[in-house]
Amino acid sequence: MLNRRRLMLSAGLAAIGLPLFLGRSRSASAEAFAVNRSDAEWRAMLTSDQYEVLRGQGTERPFSSALLHEERKGNFACAGCGQDAFSSATKFDSGTGWPSFWAPLDRQVVGTTRDTSFGMVREAVHCGRCGGHLGHVFDDGPKPTGLRYCLNGVALTFHPAERKAS
Repeated sequence: MLNRRRLMLSAGLAAIGLPLFLGRSRSASAEAFAVNRSDAEWRAMLTSDQYEVLRGQGTERPFSSALLHEERKGNFACAGCGQDAFSSATKFDSGTGWPSFWAPLDRQVVGTTRDTSFGMVREAVHCGRCGGHLGHVFDDGPKPTGLRYCLNGVALTFHPAERKAS
């Protein structure tokens, strides 16, 4: 019944020129990733906040992540599988309240999918190894890429660079 109501509402609004975006685009199927776990396994290994963001495509509250102010040298990794994805060398303060980067470590460590939730069209960013939702990428970032990878801190872990012995 709900799907029928959504369809009728969407058709009615489209007829008068008001598009309705219902739902989010889904990322690639789980089989496309090197790390695959059942829903029960993900729930057991992640905190409830991590699960909501990484597996449920959620978003943490702005300015709530300790990683927002992380300034040490090192790499930021997917909290779901531990794959390093972003370097502290590309991190910048975007003023948005989420950790932001102008480039991933390399093209294979993240992927993007179209996200049409909340009446917007955006590019969602997911881990290239486990498919976990990390955040979104926008084209309003600094040089050299002009990109802003706006990520959920709860979807990341930080691996500090090893200090060299003197």
